Amino acid sequence: MRDAVPVSFPHGWYDDPQDLSQQRYWDGTAWTDHRRPRPGPPPYQGQFGQPQQTQPQQTQPQQAPQHYGQGQHYGQGQQYGQGQYYGQGYSPQAQGFGYRPAVPATPDGVPLSGWWKRVGARILDAIVVLIVSLPLTGYFWYHYFQAALDYEQGLLDRAVAGDTQFSFTLPWDVYKWALAVTLIALVVNFVYEVYFLTRSGATPGKQAVGISVRLRDVPGPPPLSAVLKRFGLYAGLSALGSIPTFGSLFGLLGLLNIVWPLWDQKKQALHDKVAATNVVLGPQPPR
Repeated sequence: MRDAVPVSFPHGWYDDPQDLSQQRYWDGTAWTDHRRPRPGPPPYQGQFGQPQQTQPQQTQPQQAPQHYGQGQHYGQGQQYGQGQYYGQGYSPQAQGFGYRPAVPATPDGVPLSGWWKRVGARILDAIVVLIVSLPLTGYFWYHYFQAALDYEQGLLDRAVAGDTQFSFTLPWDVYKWALAVTLIALVVNFVYEVYFLTRSGATPGKQAVGISVRLRDVPGPPPLSAVLKRFGLYAGLSALGSIPTFGSLFGLLGLLNIVWPLWDQKKQALHDKVAATNVVLGPQPPR
């Protein structure tokens, strides 16, 4: 089945070699499990891929496109998988066929990522950023934990002494170290996201789970402006959520941003809507 479409062939929907009544999505390197009913008239019912005895019709330059099934049958004159592959330049919309994708997809038919894949990619990327930024944040982590332990010990001593009039809000002597860690990690994460998304559309975490980011209407790695918008909203809500007193409100908005694709028709988080991006299955073609 892998031989039916070469590795270098662009990603998209093509006739399923195992069932001609439906189409299957090729991600650029392998067949996926996503299938949909084949749009338009049924395929030729003769022996699949066998040439006819008659001479195939020649398409003249600038000739208006014909509906599939009119004028000649598929497979007439050449075998499937030899020469030009069926589906190259084929567009159901251009041929006049109406269809609805079997799975949520971009306007050009690329399947959208599921929510759990997105969450898994975020977790993997957070681990990578934590490790990469550790040489820069180690000093501040040490002082943060030291100050936090001293503060908790003070609370315990006061509680044993019978003093119950105290607050659990971290004092500035503790919070300043946490703030330094947050800012450094934010800068590292910014460089990380911009570098990988503008080059390939996928961070290492997204590559590991097989998803990527693109503009909703345009394939390929997203431009810098879109990456900045995505990162600005997502990271901004995360950073503001760490502020004492007001942080709970921004933390709630950050959580809402993360879970928004669960009910959104276009499977976009709020930061995707701001940047007009989608997270899709498979890699992005180079620009």
